[in-house]
Amino acid sequence: MARSKTSKGWLQEHVNDTYVQRAQKDGYRARAAYKLLEIDDKDKLLKSGLWVADLGAAPGSWSQVARRRVGDAGRVFALDILDMPPIAGVEFIQGDFREDTVLQQFTDLLGGRLVDLVICDMAPNMSGMAVTDQARSFLLCELALDFCRDWLKPGGHFLVKTFQGSGYTEYLQQMRETFQTVVTRKPAASRDRSAEIYLLGKGKKP
Repeated sequence: MARSKTSKGWLQEHVNDTYVQRAQKDGYRARAAYKLLEIDDKDKLLKSGLWVADLGAAPGSWSQVARRRVGDAGRVFALDILDMPPIAGVEFIQGDFREDTVLQQFTDLLGGRLVDLVICDMAPNMSGMAVTDQARSFLLCELALDFCRDWLKPGGHFLVKTFQGSGYTEYLQQMRETFQTVVTRKPAASRDRSAEIYLLGKGKKP
């Protein structure tokens, strides 16, 4: 089947993308690594020895960044509905985050200990229907926030990808009820046309 003009254009843009080229050079699995790197350079989230939960981890670029920055003294726990090739030092569970049994498997890895940081770059499979996709996206964001309420230690931080539009204001309010400070981040590696924006909750309230 011949490629559409849209798919050809995307492929050309992807191949010529500076961040794609940098990812290949630096050994990261996806350009998304540079979103986390930029945010972390600014906000100093990842430190040696921290325990980090990476929700929606595949293909693994955020787990790679986290693993490198927390070092051997830290631990990284990753979860995704998609398979993710192993990363040394990262403990991975494959399954649907919306299912209680999968969440139980994941939290069993923690052995009862709370994590220091939760990072979440999850997005649903897009249907092309804006209202449906927005609702699915915020359901995942809400589940990630629920995870933080249960498994993020007081004073810990939470970085989550959201999309501006319906549900954003309500979710922002939920974040503000849970964290001392909530700020927005739009890293340079996030394409201008994308509605994605990252919310960073700093200092989980007791």
